Amino acid sequence: MISKKNKTRNDPISPPKFLALGFSAIILTGTFLLELPMATADGTRTSLADAFFTAVSATSVTGLVVVDTGTHWSTFGQIVLLLLFQLGGLGFMTSATWIAMMLNRRISFRERMILQEAMGQYQIQGIVDLIRKVLVYAFTIEGIGALLLTLRFWRDMHFDEALYLGIFQSVSIFNNAGFDLLGSIHGPFAGFPVYGTDIYLNLVNMALIFLGGIGFIVMFDVMEYPKCRKLSLHSKVVLSVTGFLILLGALSLFLLEYSNDATIGNMTWYEKWMAAFFQSITARSGGISTIDIGSMQQSSQFFLIILMFIGAAPGSTGGGIKVTTFAVLIGAVISMIQGKRDVVLFKKRIPEAMVYRSLTVTIIALIVLVSSAMFLSATEDQQFLVIFFEAVSAFGTVGLSMGMTPELSEVGKVFVALLMFLGRLGPLTLAYALTRKKHKDLYRHPEGRIIIG
Repeated sequence: MISKKNKTRNDPISPPKFLALGFSAIILTGTFLLELPMATADGTRTSLADAFFTAVSATSVTGLVVVDTGTHWSTFGQIVLLLLFQLGGLGFMTSATWIAMMLNRRISFRERMILQEAMGQYQIQGIVDLIRKVLVYAFTIEGIGALLLTLRFWRDMHFDEALYLGIFQSVSIFNNAGFDLLGSIHGPFAGFPVYGTDIYLNLVNMALIFLGGIGFIVMFDVMEYPKCRKLSLHSKVVLSVTGFLILLGALSLFLLEYSNDATIGNMTWYEKWMAAFFQSITARSGGISTIDIGSMQQSSQFFLIILMFIGAAPGSTGGGIKVTTFAVLIGAVISMIQGKRDVVLFKKRIPEAMVYRSLTVTIIALIVLVSSAMFLSATEDQQFLVIFFEAVSAFGTVGLSMGMTPELSEVGKVFVALLMFLGRLGPLTLAYALTRKKHKDLYRHPEGRIIIG
């Protein structure tokens, strides 16, 4: 007879726990490499807190930085960062599967289960073929993006420099990492505001952010649409909600910032619309901005907080509670107001368990953000809106900043880093990773009623 103790010892690690450990291993490796003297431009050793923060930000594809990427890190350090947000964007299990397939190694059933969890799929069938498509699509889009960006940067620098910058920025932007090397050209922390009115660069960057944020599943669906003439419910919800939020965000930011000379007030009418659309799209998880976020109206900053909280699509390189979660919650509210029993989206009934899951994710996210804002308010000397903006940006793995991140205390750096890690992994996945195995209830309690509202 096998004892309970031995049975527990031999139990395999659950997929959520495995994902948490895998990301942790990547972060620790990145921290070690970034702390080496050869990782900095001047050959000095980066502090452990700064190296850890940067490694977490790159692996979680957030983009918040405490040192300027273009001037502080050497070529070696920048390549380490590029590998970190490539692994973080695709997922370490996706990358490991790619290596296994190159070596003609068979993917075990357990590895397929972990891939299923990592990709947010409901079935294990066809998961390896899905990973193949993910890799092909990702590298193809990054390659095209690198080519287009290189052609633009070539106007301002030598070809080899433009090629290096184009590759780095394409991988960073598609993976929604938000890191940029423009500080080495236009001064520390210059960022993309120096190209705020460049139509070509804006369009390429917006396309990369959008494609990285809608998720690979939606990309496959759209590519297959000419053959099957039918989109899945998931793709319909993602595309419709994403389009609505982008249009709403662009219109709101255009109106709110129209007369603000510190942002878009001095731009032409067309440039104002372009800047408004860019900020609306990048708030989904892009992490780069063409205007100074700290100079925006408070109403605009709070609206960006809402967009960052909602985030991108499941199975994408973005964060947040996800657009599908938001759609289910809005559908539940509408159904309740109309007195209907079921939540219906595009004439499809949403399972009750999915509604509960959406509610759980949102409540956990709100609890984490409120607690984080309270903690950072005690450790950082900043206005509350600035603190809350930075907390939501970190949790949503967005990377937009009002300027607080480089001024974080040592305690604040560690806390925001943990917040980025939680945001990349997902609050529900982390909760599953920290809890024991689920047990089915042996009985149901009698029904009770309380007064709501």
